[in-house]
Amino acid sequence: MNHTTTYDQIFAQDVLQGLSSPLKTLPSKYFYDEKGDKLFQAIMALPEYYLTRTEYAILETYKAQILDRFAKSGKPFNLVELGAGNGLKTKILIQYLCDQKVEFTYFPIDISGYVLKELEEDLKEICPQVKVHPITGTYRHALKDREWDNGSPTLMLFLGSNYGNFLEEDAKELLDRISDSLRINDGLLMGFDLKKDPELILAAYNDAQGVTRDFNLNLLERINRELGGNFELDKFKHWPIYDPVSGECKSFLVSLEEQQVFIEALNKTFQFTHAEPIFTEVSKKYGLHDIDALSQEKGFKVEKNFMDDEAFFSDSLWVKS
Repeated sequence: MNHTTTYDQIFAQDVLQGLSSPLKTLPSKYFYDEKGDKLFQAIMALPEYYLTRTEYAILETYKAQILDRFAKSGKPFNLVELGAGNGLKTKILIQYLCDQKVEFTYFPIDISGYVLKELEEDLKEICPQVKVHPITGTYRHALKDREWDNGSPTLMLFLGSNYGNFLEEDAKELLDRISDSLRINDGLLMGFDLKKDPELILAAYNDAQGVTRDFNLNLLERINRELGGNFELDKFKHWPIYDPVSGECKSFLVSLEEQQVFIEALNKTFQFTHAEPIFTEVSKKYGLHDIDALSQEKGFKVEKNFMDDEAFFSDSLWVKS
């Protein structure tokens, strides 16, 4: 196979930039190829991964309170979702809107066209009348193009702990873009994993079955498949750490020996020292005061934090002010 003519140039450049940095990095957005999508679905079902089931319960409990600001206005509105994935939790909201016969258009945004196609098919089964306008691409491009900007009110969803997957500077820049893409009185429903027992947090990223390990290692396998790399996966160890001060849970792939990796699409060899890490992912945890301060800083007001009984997670409803 001639990788030099078939590889994704943006993927290749991001890999080049990341592996050429003093602290080697690989962007977590590239976890989500077809295999990565399936592994992440498996992660969400793990006993240690409390985030999905906790947020699912929050949305099931509070769906009316979350949506009625828009659902009862009598006007059509846009439901825009950043990082839609398989829509597991969003289907709760969409089913409620369909049952209430609310007129709305759903704009799911995801980097994976494969996932969006499956999501659209699933939604047509549970709600045949739903209007779906999938947007395949990055958050940056979607927020710039604003395909939903049709004059109707908008409720934007950023569920899960997606916002926490950005380093602080990038996260704040993204929130600026989100704020700029919304009009006054538009809504933003943000998922925040809350600070809690560090042992519970770390276990969610270091499950006993090793699915999260495989999810991280699949990124190296993807480089092998798509860019002609020769990473040997058994020479890297998945290693997550949690800092309760910053609230950041970080994942690394650590080289178990001194080695070289050649990537054909880049025509370049990368040197790894023994125990050298590749930084792959961050998942930040928040206190309620952090959420309030962040909303005010970015031009929003917190209308309500919807939480589970154990205060593990919050879906925070913000209004653009």
